[in-house]
Amino acid sequence: MNDPHLVPLPILEPGRARCLRFGDAGMSLRARQLRARVRTRLRSERGAATAEYAITTLAAVGFAGLLVVILRSGEVRGMLTDLVRNALSIPA
Repeated sequence: MNDPHLVPLPILEPGRARCLRFGDAGMSLRARQLRARVRTRLRSERGAATAEYAITTLAAVGFAGLLVVILRSGEVRGMLTDLVRNALSIPA
């Protein structure tokens, strides 16, 4: 197989080392099984969605914390109160 994304891994057999990228010729059964497991793990995207949700949740919690800090300041609270009063007042 000529997979450009496959990283060549050496197989340490007594007296020789071989690269996994150049085919199965002369490889032991154990070496072929190891190569299949490595390929499966490298190509697997299992858990990727969970990691994305975790990162998004952490970002949302950080943003919420920042908003709480900003909204607790007296200046921002006064500006928001004035904004709501002006929006709810009846123009004369």
